[in-house]
Amino acid sequence: MMKHTGLNRKITGKSRKVRNKTGKLLHGDLTERIIGLCYDVHNQYGSGQKESIYQNALSEKLLKDSIPFEKEVDIPIKSEDTGKRLGNHRLDFVIDNKVVIETKAIKFTPIKLEQQLYSYLRNSPYKVGLMINFGSLKLYVRRIILT
Repeated sequence: MMKHTGLNRKITGKSRKVRNKTGKLLHGDLTERIIGLCYDVHNQYGSGQKESIYQNALSEKLLKDSIPFEKEVDIPIKSEDTGKRLGNHRLDFVIDNKVVIETKAIKFTPIKLEQQLYSYLRNSPYKVGLMINFGSLKLYVRRIILT
């Protein structure tokens, strides 16, 4: 697990307004910044790269923007009956200890991958997740909130 902390908070990246009917979203400002950085990465590198390239590019953008993050975070899954560890999930990114990011670099984004992110959120203390697919011609972004 790699951990990076941000010192100051300046806004870069393209502004992407993330809003719902009330105009308020849990961690909306943070997810807006992250999505802007993801668009920057996609615009720079296009589709067709390996997932690790997009992850490394996003890491650079997050560091440059002084946004704290952890990469490849293990979340243990425990039995509800015995409390024994059954296995674990590995989260691609945890941003500012608030938002989980699952990155992909595939042509199409199956529903199963969004369900995987729901599972990550259910088994972790985090309530907001972003599914980002850099592999499609247009950047695929889904914001998921577990309530």
